[in-house]
Amino acid sequence: MEAEPLAGRHILLLEDEMMILLMIEEMLIDLGGASVTSAATVDQALTKIDRQVFDVAVLDVNLNGTKSYPVAERLAARGIPFVFSTGYSDHAPGDAYADRPVLKKPFRYSQLASALSRLLSKHLDHDRHFITKERKKPCHRLLRLPSRDEAWSQD
Repeated sequence: MEAEPLAGRHILLLEDEMMILLMIEEMLIDLGGASVTSAATVDQALTKIDRQVFDVAVLDVNLNGTKSYPVAERLAARGIPFVFSTGYSDHAPGDAYADRPVLKKPFRYSQLASALSRLLSKHLDHDRHFITKERKKPCHRLLRLPSRDEAWSQD
């Protein structure tokens, strides 16, 4: 595992418990995060997603009784990878999020690092596959510039 798996990354942290937010925020910075933007409600998170660019997100599932699924939906639509966190042992994301990683609170630094490293690695592999696949189909043609002689010749 890399020493700083989040090096240079911009992270959205959605958490409604201030002490937990501060602890996770510190972990994300220690993992190399360039910036951590925090939100405590779904509305705050959606606003921040619309105004900023994020590389990855950590989402508390239950925000004082409100599920964070609208945030997950917006992130998924933008292709931003995310991990859920929950303090409930019986949490199971809905079918739409069954493939998303879930960290059970309290989690350790190493568990957060491992989950985010795997998530970003998987996301990077997906992007590489997409780019490689798309390169087989040229999206533009190269323009041939006239040589110096052609440019100045007059008929």
